[in-house]
Amino acid sequence: MDLPTQAHLKTIRELLTYRLGDLRADVRAAELERRADALAGDQGVGDRKDEASRRQRVALSGQQEERDLEELEQVEAALRRLDAGTYGDCSSCGEPVKLDRLMVQPAAERCAACQGRFEAHSPRTS
Repeated sequence: MDLPTQAHLKTIRELLTYRLGDLRADVRAAELERRADALAGDQGVGDRKDEASRRQRVALSGQQEERDLEELEQVEAALRRLDAGTYGDCSSCGEPVKLDRLMVQPAAERCAACQGRFEAHSPRTS
């Protein structure tokens, strides 16, 4: 890891910790919303439009929760790398990840070039 990155580790840790709290709150809110929707669906008698709207809302909420859970895992992994002293090194090529990238995407585990190759070879999910 290069020296400018080391000088910013405290700020990056704070960014990651703050984001971790946000994500945990979002996931918890999604769980509570899902339970409330389940209760409302069990108790209410609605028409087809109401049911279609509820299903669409549940599906969207599920996708948002899945995205939040994935990012939560990435943030936790970045904090573990910070604790292990490997934060800021690309997990693919071992070269330092540029500080600009880490400040924008603190949970990044790869340099931009390796991330591009990783995404190009990863199967797309719908």
